[in-house]
Amino acid sequence: MSDQSKAIVEEGVDVTVVLPCYNALPFLEQAITSACMNDRINLEVLVVNDGSKDDSLEVMRALEAKDPRIRVIDKQNQGYGATMNRGFDEARGTYLAILEPDDWVNPHMYDDLFEYAMSFGLETPPDIVKGPYTRVWMPETPQQKFYNCSYYGRVNPGKQPFRLVDEPRLIQHHPSIWSAIYRRDFIRDNNIRFKEVPGAGWVDNPFLIETLCRAETIVYLDKPYYCYREDLPTSSSALRANTLPVERWHDMADVLDRLGVDDEGIWKSFGVIAFRYASGLIRDGALEDDGLKALMATMFERLGRERILAIPNVAPKFKATALEMIGEEPPAISGASYRDALVKEFFYTWRTNGLPFALSRIKMFLDDRGIIKYAGDPTKTRSASI
Repeated sequence: MSDQSKAIVEEGVDVTVVLPCYNALPFLEQAITSACMNDRINLEVLVVNDGSKDDSLEVMRALEAKDPRIRVIDKQNQGYGATMNRGFDEARGTYLAILEPDDWVNPHMYDDLFEYAMSFGLETPPDIVKGPYTRVWMPETPQQKFYNCSYYGRVNPGKQPFRLVDEPRLIQHHPSIWSAIYRRDFIRDNNIRFKEVPGAGWVDNPFLIETLCRAETIVYLDKPYYCYREDLPTSSSALRANTLPVERWHDMADVLDRLGVDDEGIWKSFGVIAFRYASGLIRDGALEDDGLKALMATMFERLGRERILAIPNVAPKFKATALEMIGEEPPAISGASYRDALVKEFFYTWRTNGLPFALSRIKMFLDDRGIIKYAGDPTKTRSASI
């Protein structure tokens, strides 16, 4: 056993990075080696092979032989949720981290997040240390660009540590569960588990809600380390089924109900997710599919009339359509708050990602999400921009 390996066993592990892998050969080595670029903490990289049929296991084993901090678990294919649960069960770190095999992290991510957690001097370290991430747009093409995520620079809870009620915005964007580290005892004491379904199955969504709602102490470091390749052909978002967004939304709502969450700020942010998922389904023709339309209406029924009307950054006509879906007569809805939200969104995007990107967002609102149809009258159209 090397001196470094002995140190990990004898002194304990500060952070365990769990990397689930199923047929992710093209970027796997980059992902694993990027995690290893931390040298101020005791690090464990736990690579869990979910029955890959390509040469992923050989790459894992070769890297394991070179770095004692890497440990490989080889198991039969069970899906993302079961693979993550296995990794969390076997992890030894004070904190747990998640790294997808087709992404990478910048150097010292886990050094910095762990040291940030310790800097607060709490008797029990923070439950969650959260950060933003970098969007890798059009990855592996000549058009590839890097953008800040949609909550970079926006998380301002007013105090640290904080709870979700202090900054509900954390749940309304991309789940990005991998841009955080989680205290292992917090996960285990609350019996937080990933939903076990075949494939990936969007199980990051209920995990996000469960962890953030249960956390008593969250700290946020507004520095992006994690690099997320968007919509690769093999990614879970690219392979989703039409019904999955609604199914997972209900799973998240079940968590809120089970935990007795009644804070309207949290529910308002949660409502934004419902409209975002509905917008994607409508863009895919859900209003011409009675089954999908009915399924989509279940989200709005559960959200309820008053919460639908209270969300500021949803187009009034889209709110009206949602109410019509659940048999409610829509009132006259002012568009002032929505227009104000759009203006703020434009200038925020310009400031964080540049004018060309901000202008492209306007075009997306108008072209890509801009037209939905009345649930009751397919001859009419309404704006779905959110």
